[in-house]
Amino acid sequence: MHFNDEYIDFHCHPSLKPFGKSFNYTPTGIHISHRNSKRSIWHYNPPSIFDKLLNYATGLTKFSQANFTSLVKGGVGIVCVSLYPLEKWFVRNKMNNELLLDLTANFALGVGDKRIDYLQEITDYFKDVEAQYDFYKQLDAKIVQLPEGKFRYKLVSNYKEIEAIKNQNASGGKVHTICVILSIEGLHVLNTGLKQPFSSEEILENLEKIKNWEFRPFFVTIAHHFWNQLCGHSESLSGIILKFADQSEGLNSGFTSMGRKVLERLVDDTNGKRIIPDIKHMSIQARKEYYQLLDSGNPKFANIPVIGSHAACNGLKSFDDPVIAHPKTANKLNPVSINFFDEEIIRIAKSKGIIGLQLDERRIVNKKTLKKTKNSLKRNKIMHYRSELLWNQIQHIAEVLDTEGLFAWDCMVIGSDFDGIIDSLNGFWTAEELPYLADFLERHAYNYMGAHNLENIKNVLDADEIIARLMSKNGRNFLKNYF
Repeated sequence: MHFNDEYIDFHCHPSLKPFGKSFNYTPTGIHISHRNSKRSIWHYNPPSIFDKLLNYATGLTKFSQANFTSLVKGGVGIVCVSLYPLEKWFVRNKMNNELLLDLTANFALGVGDKRIDYLQEITDYFKDVEAQYDFYKQLDAKIVQLPEGKFRYKLVSNYKEIEAIKNQNASGGKVHTICVILSIEGLHVLNTGLKQPFSSEEILENLEKIKNWEFRPFFVTIAHHFWNQLCGHSESLSGIILKFADQSEGLNSGFTSMGRKVLERLVDDTNGKRIIPDIKHMSIQARKEYYQLLDSGNPKFANIPVIGSHAACNGLKSFDDPVIAHPKTANKLNPVSINFFDEEIIRIAKSKGIIGLQLDERRIVNKKTLKKTKNSLKRNKIMHYRSELLWNQIQHIAEVLDTEGLFAWDCMVIGSDFDGIIDSLNGFWTAEELPYLADFLERHAYNYMGAHNLENIKNVLDADEIIARLMSKNGRNFLKNYF
């Protein structure tokens, strides 16, 4: 039987919840293949009415969004999964009462109280990222029986392997395979950011170990939510979590000298082992410093595509001139520094890089726009209004590039950030709804292109072609060129 498996998601966290739940058992980190187990990446847990209401009210997501059963149902054939040891400072924060601390963190993340206990006392992030890598390896290529048929996932280390699997799937084999590409979110995984002195030798040794993994990460974000002693971060938390977790240390700073060493090793392409830096979460200062290196003519930094794997635009023109140049779309965007400036969109396109558009309502539009978004009790109307929020991002990128005389449609992909503590677009709760998202985006694209908004003739494409590029073709091309 042939499934639609054309879609690609460049950033999600399928193992965050099942790996977390594995801490309720001894030994920890054991991956169960049976989909009824909460310790399985195949465990299907669609949102109940209560889950949706809770999400409406608080923005918290308890249900699983990117489990592999949902990916299958949503037609995702290639997925970049993020290895991410939750930072200790999420769960060791300004709340003093231990029980309250546990309940809040567990409630917010759905990872299980034993996992929270472990993170509160964590002393070695590297050991944790190795355990997460091992979690994926345990069920690599193991066949799982679902009501829809036989499935498995396969860790891949280059594009040739993806092509071979895709051909196998297309020939209608008995087992259907999802291709899994590893990435890492936050280089605190090298064992920094624990508010204590670090060992430079240990950091570089840990990086070498990662570079020599059989399934080396394709890209890594250097910064994440808290100061990791390598690279400054942008403010990234909001709502309930921000009240209790303090991001101020290292906020908006640049690279440290240790951070620069790590960056140089990361991009070192000896034996084809380069790992591409992902600019998401970097502060403006750190991004400026990174771009200077890319422009420096230093051969180490040549031919590196700029990636933001799960990102959004902020509608502002540039770092030095943060004004709005495209008001029609930009006025609806969230003008925060973690989101990308127009000049960065242009840089990404020129570098043959990618912007993975994330599906977090709080990121992709400002509060005013979100408030003004029409509500409805009808599912298709909710989907129409909420998908329009994402379309506005797509349109903004297209118009910025079109104005520059660049091709507008080849640098966008989906980087949902599902299961990454996001408040997803209402109506598009999990990976299972991605086909609906594609359909609704195509409607917006059709209406937009019908009004002849773009100046550059090569940017005038059919709506179905634009969405096929976003959901699939751009990602395939990017992987073909760099993976």
